[in-house]
Amino acid sequence: MMKKKILALLLTALMVMSLAACGGNADQGGDAPAAPAQNEPAAPADAGGDAATYVVGISQLVTHDALDAATQGFQDALNELLPGQVKFDYQNAANDPANCATIANSFVTKGVDLIMANATPALQAAATATADIPILGTSVTEYGVAFGIENFSGTVGGNVSGTSDLAPLDQQAAMIQEWYPDARNIGLLYCSNEANSLYQVTTVQGYLEKMGYTCTAYPFADSNDIAAVCQNAVDNSDVLYIPTDNTAASSCPIIDSICHGSIPVFCGEEGICAGCGVATLSISYYDIGYKTGEMAAQILTGEADISTMPIEYAPEFVKKYNPPMCEALGVTAPEGYEAIA
Repeated sequence: MMKKKILALLLTALMVMSLAACGGNADQGGDAPAAPAQNEPAAPADAGGDAATYVVGISQLVTHDALDAATQGFQDALNELLPGQVKFDYQNAANDPANCATIANSFVTKGVDLIMANATPALQAAATATADIPILGTSVTEYGVAFGIENFSGTVGGNVSGTSDLAPLDQQAAMIQEWYPDARNIGLLYCSNEANSLYQVTTVQGYLEKMGYTCTAYPFADSNDIAAVCQNAVDNSDVLYIPTDNTAASSCPIIDSICHGSIPVFCGEEGICAGCGVATLSISYYDIGYKTGEMAAQILTGEADISTMPIEYAPEFVKKYNPPMCEALGVTAPEGYEAIA
């Protein structure tokens, strides 16, 4: 009887030791983390503070006054609407579309929360790089042209929306007629690598030809041949028109050195006009940048769905003239024009 009791005790001890060993292996070798204690809450997902923080990538095609103002407006809006919550990763492509692609891919790799693409090539590169990260364009003239969308309805859809810098092209054509009704030959100077520039030139040409002007397009490929093309345009034209064109904007000193005091230049935006033009129908690039920032805040906080956000346009357009250029040409601005400061 005694031997049976001892054997039973030994078997019980062996079972207890076996169970203890199994429990120890589960704690040390299991993949799942240990659950929090019964009465202790799990650690919050964002332990860094109450407000969420966001990283926004900014891809700007090139440095010039208009794009710089749009970027500044965008940053100011987000800093005001989400103070202390947004970190900006600003990258400049130096007017090279290949750099736009590199920048966009780097933003995707970093996993930014939103991309702001300043100018058409930056927008196209970002849209190629990702279909998931929200993308807002600004300083983009026509989104339907940028993406090859026929019968564009005003909403891109997917992960893209933004703001446009398009001023009424019929009014730009009318501005030339207002200043120079007796001119005959209008030269249209633009960068052939910018799809939105071609769109503007083609549209303006239609309006001008209905007014009786003869129009000739003078496309240049990049800043390397702009001087030769511009000189040819000046030699064969009474008036030049330059649309909102980033390559032209960054090459204003070259254009001005050829045109100054010899031929009037009408421009699609104020920055180019200030550098080499006589007059423009202008928008505020700061304002459209600010509006883009407001849209970004809504997207980041979940208040809006980018796939349903329509493209926003400048709320007002102002006729402006360049006093030094008018003086050099010996012309007086018609009534209703504001001087470019």
